[in-house]
Amino acid sequence: MIYCLNGTVIKKTLDLVVISCGGVGYQMLVPSSVASALPAVGQQATLFTEMHVTENDVTLYGFDSEEQKACFKLLTGVSGVGPKVGIAILNVLTPEKITLAISAGDHKAFTAANGVGPKLAQRITLELKDKVSKGLAEGIGFGDVGQVPGASSNMTQAIAALSSLGYSPSEAAAAVSKADETLPVEEIIKIALRSMAKGR
Repeated sequence: MIYCLNGTVIKKTLDLVVISCGGVGYQMLVPSSVASALPAVGQQATLFTEMHVTENDVTLYGFDSEEQKACFKLLTGVSGVGPKVGIAILNVLTPEKITLAISAGDHKAFTAANGVGPKLAQRITLELKDKVSKGLAEGIGFGDVGQVPGASSNMTQAIAALSSLGYSPSEAAAAVSKADETLPVEEIIKIALRSMAKGR
């Protein structure tokens, strides 16, 4: 299994990147956010990879973080979500927003992605809710689910703090999603608590 590739960018489009490593050019399909954030052709770059093998094809998918890669793996583990749909979802939602949407049961967020209808969106939130809730209750982010807990985002830390106060992960995620993710953790918690107080 190819875990990641570090080499020279020799080609990039909106959804495809080729990185040369040791004289071999590796072609990867990537979310549009990854392609736009990569350095210019001729520069060095590192992408985390996931390989999909079918009867007629071997395809590499590239991601700019381990969290994004883990998110892709969890999404494609859902019945009916293939690699193309997984990439389409990551084109419109960050791993953090996917975590919040699943925790809050907001299946409509996924319908913004090409190839995701209401039924498939509901299946994604239903099948991944337990995994994501368990990860958030333990204070870890989407990308860390099933892995060793690592540094988590401000939103994830806020959800974990609210969970420790007795709120369910879905209640906490719904309230936290109303705050700006760039705020300090303490501010996000205050906004979420005010929001939940109004709703009670």
